[in-house]
Amino acid sequence: MAEHSFHLTANWPGGRNDVGTIASGQLQTKVSIPHEMDGPGIGTNPDEMLLGAAATCYIITLAAMLERSSINVESLSMQSEGIVDVTNGVFTYKKIIHKPEITLSSGTTVRDASLTQKLAEKAEKTCMISKAIQGNVALELQVHLKIEE
Repeated sequence: MAEHSFHLTANWPGGRNDVGTIASGQLQTKVSIPHEMDGPGIGTNPDEMLLGAAATCYIITLAAMLERSSINVESLSMQSEGIVDVTNGVFTYKKIIHKPEITLSSGTTVRDASLTQKLAEKAEKTCMISKAIQGNVALELQVHLKIEE
């Protein structure tokens, strides 16, 4: 069994509305509370980072599955949305919605189009980040699949 270890350094200079920094490998950025939550909105924030982790894990997992299945993909892009609920001053990350757009090569068979849809759904269930947040954050998938003409 192989284990991989990732490290992050965080620095925070003071109170709630200050701006800190994080560094982890290629990720080096400022962090603060977003404007939507009455913060300074400088750099990124935990809400964007969770959404980014879930989205990148999903799209990379999907791309690998499509490649292993020899599906000819012309383009793969995605929009994702994170929904945070605020009830009685308590912030809860409620849901993540992934909206992948997959364009397959012209001449794609019905079988390959069907397999692509199945792989898009399977990628959400097998992605490491999806598994990590399962049971705490709802995950929704809205696949848009088209075949190039």
